[in-house]
Amino acid sequence: MLQFWASQKIVMNYRAAKTHILRVLREELPMGLSYHGLHHTMDVFEVAGALCKAEGVKGRLAKLVKTAALLHDAGFVTNQHSGHEAQGCAMARTVLPTFGYLESDIEQICGMIMATKIPQSPVNLLEEIICDADLDYLGRSDFHRIAGTLFEELKEYQLIGDECAWNRLQVSFLTAHQYHTKTNRLNREPVKQRYLSELRELVASYD
Repeated sequence: MLQFWASQKIVMNYRAAKTHILRVLREELPMGLSYHGLHHTMDVFEVAGALCKAEGVKGRLAKLVKTAALLHDAGFVTNQHSGHEAQGCAMARTVLPTFGYLESDIEQICGMIMATKIPQSPVNLLEEIICDADLDYLGRSDFHRIAGTLFEELKEYQLIGDECAWNRLQVSFLTAHQYHTKTNRLNREPVKQRYLSELRELVASYD
């Protein structure tokens, strides 16, 4: 009987954790986050789930990836850009044990969160999935719209100057960026390269 109750205590309650994390994000994320708001987290969450299916990640591991997606930008509740990954990891360590996540689960989740720090540094498939989900938009048809929200957010936090500076930064960022999963290298990289070519031509016109 004691063994039964012990096993019951460590069952991972992913759904309850998801509900809790989303409530925290809705209530505590700053209003000025035109890019890193709840809409971005949900976009990354949906893409991460799709990439798990495409890359053959199932069951508990897929739930860990989706939990990491929910938490990867949760550190923005502190209203700062720098160090938000570590803040999200700290939140994971504080919150997830109450929902039955094992220490090994949390270590994997923190590894995924920290891998999204720019420049991205994934070392396994789960980290590759979360990194690709985080920047999936770079190779999508809504690239310009979403990039525009990031530009507005960086201006709000006084982290970028004018549009010329922004476009130069985009060229630098897209040039350095690479997708990691087979799925996104096939489906997103060619589109991203077209945007990069367009931006390079635009920036060249500034000279």
